[in-house]
Amino acid sequence: MIRINLLAGERAAVKKKSPLGASQKLTIGCSVILIFAGLFIAWRYWSLAQQSKELDAEIASSQQEVTRLRTIIQKVQEFEQRKAQLTQRVTLIDGLRKSQTGPVHMLDQLSRALPAMLWLTELKQVGPNDVQIDGQCVNETLVSEFVNNLEGTGYFKRSIEIVSASTLPIPQPPGQLINFTLRATFEPPAPPTVTAKPVPAVATAGAKK
Repeated sequence: MIRINLLAGERAAVKKKSPLGASQKLTIGCSVILIFAGLFIAWRYWSLAQQSKELDAEIASSQQEVTRLRTIIQKVQEFEQRKAQLTQRVTLIDGLRKSQTGPVHMLDQLSRALPAMLWLTELKQVGPNDVQIDGQCVNETLVSEFVNNLEGTGYFKRSIEIVSASTLPIPQPPGQLINFTLRATFEPPAPPTVTAKPVPAVATAGAKK
């Protein structure tokens, strides 16, 4: 009986068909993990770089906006300062106009109250509302007439004081001049008060006749 030793061939075939060893599997697994980890790190680094670029662009844009807003704020502040100066000037002009109203009215009333043959030589303020009036005329009656005219205007407080009156003779033509000094208090009349007119009652519907 012939025996054929096939054990060696079978063993070789089995060795060729046998799967990878445990160490090789571990090495391949670690390599795959390292590759994926490297790819993830590379992707993450690229993503962070893109975000950093976007943040840098936003920061640059914000800085430009801040610079623009600073310019606008500076212009607004300059405008507010100019507005305040103009408002102050307008207030000053209004105050001057109001303060000029009294003297204008006083001079107007003085000129209206002057009788013929009487003229003024000096007018000066001697108090908050008091004025001294110096003048000349040809007789004393004109002084009284002038005083009455001033009191009749309603712009001077009664009664006007005649401080002095002196006679000055003149040679050519023969005659005399009266030098007089008055003291008056300028007091403009109060503005007229507007009274509301009563509203007539409206007859209600169905009222008895």
